[in-house]
Amino acid sequence: MTYTSNAIEGNTLTESETKVLLEDGLTVGGKPFKDFLEAEGHAKAYDYMFSLINSDDITEDDILKLHYLFYNSIDPDNAGKYRDVDVIITGSNYPICPVEEIQNQMQNLCKWAKENRDKYHPVVFGSLLHKKLVFIHPFIDGNGRISRLIMNLALIQKGYMIAIISPILGQEYINCLELAHENDSQFVEFIADRVIETEKNNMRLLNIKIPKI
Repeated sequence: MTYTSNAIEGNTLTESETKVLLEDGLTVGGKPFKDFLEAEGHAKAYDYMFSLINSDDITEDDILKLHYLFYNSIDPDNAGKYRDVDVIITGSNYPICPVEEIQNQMQNLCKWAKENRDKYHPVVFGSLLHKKLVFIHPFIDGNGRISRLIMNLALIQKGYMIAIISPILGQEYINCLELAHENDSQFVEFIADRVIETEKNNMRLLNIKIPKI
């Protein structure tokens, strides 16, 4: 997940290079130093995500801590803090949350999550949580990665597999997110497919026969 989530955002490390870095602490030449920091930071945030598996809540502090772990070695001044500058999403036709509204919208998001979680199927809830967070775009960088971590946190807390989004599907993923501004059904279906395919891949790794549906 660290490899795929970073690759979607333009990180140049391959899956094998990410594996060698995280398991053996070895780097390769010719790659931007930031790419290594992103991989190490994401791995720390991923581990923290799993430490919250037994909680039945997702709080604002959880979101800020995930961003801090991911971003602290890259930009400590902005790690775990909401952005204080306006930004745009390249290629999107929709504006994101103005700086002065971020705090309030994040509080509303966490309130919505607490009050509505049991009203949705876990995959639908995780997808909507991802969509809502990335549309607020609360951080200077790392919004997509944190949104995917929060989505997967919502899934594992309910006993589901994480959804790994291959960089090969990156453009389809972005297109579905853009469409979700008006109708989120295609994005929810995309995430549901990723949950199923991730589970199938894990079953193949464990040599478990995949039943025909």
